[in-house]
Amino acid sequence: MPLNILLIADTHVPKRARELPAQVWSAVERADVVFHAGDWVDAPLLDEFEQRARQLVGVYGNNDGPDLRARLPETATVTLEGVRFAMVHETGQAKGRELRCEARYPDADVLVFGHSHIPWDTTSPRGLRLLNPGSPTDRRRQPSCTYMTAVVGGGRLTGVQLVEVRRG
Repeated sequence: MPLNILLIADTHVPKRARELPAQVWSAVERADVVFHAGDWVDAPLLDEFEQRARQLVGVYGNNDGPDLRARLPETATVTLEGVRFAMVHETGQAKGRELRCEARYPDADVLVFGHSHIPWDTTSPRGLRLLNPGSPTDRRRQPSCTYMTAVVGGGRLTGVQLVEVRRG
């Protein structure tokens, strides 16, 4: 049975935004599995994700303090419908990212990451798919705030979409 997944990172609540937009919460509630690649900033946001998400896979980021680090790992791995996912907040500079991540996560099919707030969707020479959903609350130099959705089933990741967060 295919699973609808949501990829999100760098929410920075309540530092960069007081709360997540309703559009994002709606996506959380529709998803079968939610991946959050760190920089939650505040433990009550993790609590809310745990309540609203059917299944949550999370890691801590560089802006997450001891309370979040006590509850979340630095890296996470999960296999869904035959697809092996790994997730970490930071992967380093863009130059050489694919080869570096391929070496660091040799058993993964997909690597979800955050930190830069810049959406990223590439595939390494050996087939590792690297996905950064951007940020739903802090667009930095991007045209809009974003997250990603996708479908996983039958051993394949399909339908990866970058979704813009509507203002207002």
